[in-house]
Amino acid sequence: MVMKRYERVYQFKITLKGLKPALWRRIQVPETYSFWDLHVAMQDAMGWQDSHLHDFRVRNPHTRKKERIGIPDEEFDLKILTGWECDIRDYFSIENSSATYVYDYGDNWEHTVKLEKILPRDKEMKYPRCTDGERACPPEDCGGIHGYKEFLETIMDPTHKQHEDLLTWVGGNFQPEFFDSNKVRFDDPKKRWKYAFG
Repeated sequence: MVMKRYERVYQFKITLKGLKPALWRRIQVPETYSFWDLHVAMQDAMGWQDSHLHDFRVRNPHTRKKERIGIPDEEFDLKILTGWECDIRDYFSIENSSATYVYDYGDNWEHTVKLEKILPRDKEMKYPRCTDGERACPPEDCGGIHGYKEFLETIMDPTHKQHEDLLTWVGGNFQPEFFDSNKVRFDDPKKRWKYAFG
């Protein structure tokens, strides 16, 4: 992968809405990233499988209007700008630092995306990188926040009639409080794009 030259990195905190205690990740990405690249990095850091549509809802700093950036889809008849054609540095700044990221329009996982800092690139580091975070990502297709809360109640209760079935469905084990930023592996966004659209 040929990376564009860059001197700065954007540090984001991504928080899944609707859960207490909070489920979040902190990532650092090159300033040259498109919204597609950021999407791939967020999917990898959070632990999602990138098997559903998504979009960012962010204010355009020039028009002051909210725009949606992601994967245009005629089926949903939504005006969504193409993510790989929009650069994050054209939208995010310390003054315009927040966006909402929605993944899976069925389960409707909403995330707060907050630009915390713009840092000089550390040439000893490999980017993107995940520096911190808390709690495990919910399983895909578990029914959104409400379904995830029911899922947790069920797997924590060995007497529940669906306890064994849900544990089998999730792979035999699920530790909702576990997250290790050192285990995050980032995919090449260009390869992910080719796999999805090529």
